[in-house]
Amino acid sequence: MAEVIRPFRLMDAQATRDVFVRAVRDGAAPLYSAAEIAVWLGDPVMPEGWGDWLAGHITFVAEDWGRITGFMMLERDGYLNMAFVLPEVMGTGTADRLYAEILAAARALDLPRLTVFASRHARRFFARHGWRPDRMLALPEGMERALTEGDNPITMGMVLEVEP
Repeated sequence: MAEVIRPFRLMDAQATRDVFVRAVRDGAAPLYSAAEIAVWLGDPVMPEGWGDWLAGHITFVAEDWGRITGFMMLERDGYLNMAFVLPEVMGTGTADRLYAEILAAARALDLPRLTVFASRHARRFFARHGWRPDRMLALPEGMERALTEGDNPITMGMVLEVEP
């Protein structure tokens, strides 16, 4: 594998959107109903401004032989907004390598705490990296309450105290 973790570039916009759609629609499918995926995914077409939005935050991509296989995006307040890899690279370490870059960026910014709303599919990944559930986290602007309700919500708030 010739995988490289590097900063996001605007030319990566469509590829990252494709990763997001495939990770939600295909990779997470065994754990979600079609209705839940529809709420989570919304319109699969790349929204206007997607690339600028990712570029405006701390975003890293995993690239393997010219193909984007995953990405993570951290907002400057410590909110890990996006963490997705293609279904075929799930479990190969790609997410771990992306996460290592995100964590290094958080440390460089002296962020004391990171937050995420982790999907059912991603909770074990985050727990393995020391994150803990926090059901008291305020929903980010624009997140649908339906995603966080019930005994087994689509997404759950989690926190990580960042060690220097």
